[in-house]
Amino acid sequence: MMNLSPTELDRLVIFNAAQMARRNRSLGIRLSHPEAVAYITDEVMTAARRDIPYAEIRDMAGRLLTLDDVEPGVPGMIPMLYIECMFAEGTKVMAVFEPIAPADAAEDIVPGEIIPGGDDIELFADLPAITIDVVNTGDRDVQVRSHTHFFEVNRALRFDRAAAWGMKVDRPAGAGVRFEPGVAKSVRLVPIAGPGSCMGRPVS
Repeated sequence: MMNLSPTELDRLVIFNAAQMARRNRSLGIRLSHPEAVAYITDEVMTAARRDIPYAEIRDMAGRLLTLDDVEPGVPGMIPMLYIECMFAEGTKVMAVFEPIAPADAAEDIVPGEIIPGGDDIELFADLPAITIDVVNTGDRDVQVRSHTHFFEVNRALRFDRAAAWGMKVDRPAGAGVRFEPGVAKSVRLVPIAGPGSCMGRPVS
């Protein structure tokens, strides 16, 4: 019977994942983030067990993989690796900075990056819009969010409610309009899209 400590079990997981990475790499399959981390970690930990000097291992770790070996975006997901290695003199932590070496061409994919289109986006294009005057007759500010059916807003707001049936404020999602007490404000409304099931009974 073999009794393994949690550290030894973790080492087996790293080894198995690294073996999968080696198999995939030999078949020309680009490595995923977990595979790349496991491969580098296993190679570094094995080198430490072989009593290779610390500085040589750290230099070797940065040359194990290139951009061509991994899926797009993976290098940006591994800015640094902390690897706990077992040397002959004891355990040491090795910090490997930017372990995926660059290839001939610079990587142009950043994980999580939002790449906007080149043209401006027009909100509520071609929707029939109206402009109504609103007065807050209350004693405190009232804010109306973009998703609200304007017909059903706070009763302290005085305006032509019949005209506001099925409409909402012309604002991006999450934005809104604030109405201060006693201040008249003109607001642009656009129709609410969809079947209208969120709205109550229309006024006559």
